[in-house]
Amino acid sequence: MTDRLVLDAGALIALERNDRRMWARLGAAAEATVDIVVPVGALAQVWRGTPNQARLSQALAKTRAGAFDAIARAAGELCHAARSADPIDAAVVLNAAGATSVIVTSDPNDIRRLVRALPSDLGSTITIVRA
Repeated sequence: MTDRLVLDAGALIALERNDRRMWARLGAAAEATVDIVVPVGALAQVWRGTPNQARLSQALAKTRAGAFDAIARAAGELCHAARSADPIDAAVVLNAAGATSVIVTSDPNDIRRLVRALPSDLGSTITIVRA
């Protein structure tokens, strides 16, 4: 069973574009009372506050914001360990860490590399699916 669903910017864009598969995934997670997390950095990448983001706003009502300030240093360290330059992707992975989680992403290869670089003491079971 999945404890947490973490959405990256690509997943948010899919929701905004009314991707049926992504909406079904979000609906199923909400119905199963899975913790649905949007790292604030991922939200900042896509949110523009325009009226055409009404769908995205509806989706965000089902989520909670991930704590980025508490994760910022760890994201930098994970980027270093994984040889990645994307702290937002690292924050997505860190928001999933420590639980049985699913990460929905438009870039599974980068996310997979970061997951492999996680410290083993986080005890995570993370599944990666394409948005």
